[in-house]
Amino acid sequence: MRLLVVGIVFSVLVLTSCTSESGTITESSSKPPDAGETLRLDPDADIFQWEGSIYKADVDWVQELELTKNELLGEIAENAENAQNPKDFQDGTASKLPIGSMIYSTNEGGLYLLAEVEGELQKYLLLAEG
Repeated sequence: MRLLVVGIVFSVLVLTSCTSESGTITESSSKPPDAGETLRLDPDADIFQWEGSIYKADVDWVQELELTKNELLGEIAENAENAQNPKDFQDGTASKLPIGSMIYSTNEGGLYLLAEVEGELQKYLLLAEG
C-alpha cells in the first residue's frame, strides 16, 4: 500500500512539472532558418532561396562530395547581396550568385543543389531546422 501511495505522488509530481504556470503544457519547435537569420549569423554567407528553402555554399564537407548535375530547375532572377531582410528574399534570390546563374538538382538527392556560374558548378547545401 505504501508503495502505491509513493507511486501516485511521484506520478503527480512528474505530471505537474510538465506544465507551465497557466496549467498548459508548453512545447518548443524549430524551423528552418530564413535568409535574414542566416545572414545575421554569417553576413558573408553565399546563399540563395529555392522553393521556400535556403541553400548555402562553402560548407566544407559538401565541397568534398562528388555531386552530379541532374535537371535544370531554373535560374537566379535577383541578387540581394546586401539584403538583411528576409522579405527581400524569394525563390530565385541570391546573396552572391549573379543573376542568370542556372540552378540544377543533383543525382545525390534533395539536400544539395548546384549553381552553374561561367561554366563552373558550385555546390549548395539545404539548410535544415536550426
